[in-house]
Amino acid sequence: MTPDDEVFLRRAIQLASAGRAGGDAPFGSLLVGPDGAVLVEEHNTVLSDDDISAHPELKLARWAARELDATSAGGTTMYTSCQPCGMCAAAIDRAGLGRVVFALSNEQLVALKPSGGFPPVPQDGPALFDEARAAVNGYYH
Repeated sequence: MTPDDEVFLRRAIQLASAGRAGGDAPFGSLLVGPDGAVLVEEHNTVLSDDDISAHPELKLARWAARELDATSAGGTTMYTSCQPCGMCAAAIDRAGLGRVVFALSNEQLVALKPSGGFPPVPQDGPALFDEARAAVNGYYH
């Protein structure tokens, strides 16, 4: 953790506080380029947008996938007030971001919630391999 990392991480926490003050959940993130310039900032808008996917990390990953080429995305660092959830982590990976720096871990966040985290949804599979393979086969070349 560098002094610059701490400055940007504090900004993510400020964004989280501002989101909470505005009636949303307390999560904030920013994306910083390799030159130290802030590219984009977001806070959680799950409540105000009535959208369970409106996490700031997901919004930044989507922005990067649209606006940056692979090399530029790979040079970025996302600073976020809490460790990205599974949904956001997958989007960050898919967008090809270079690094994530977070304040609270998922375990620390869950410990702050009176009821803990969300219960896992059972998943069954794999199934119908040949049929599913036919739809995908040849796509990734």
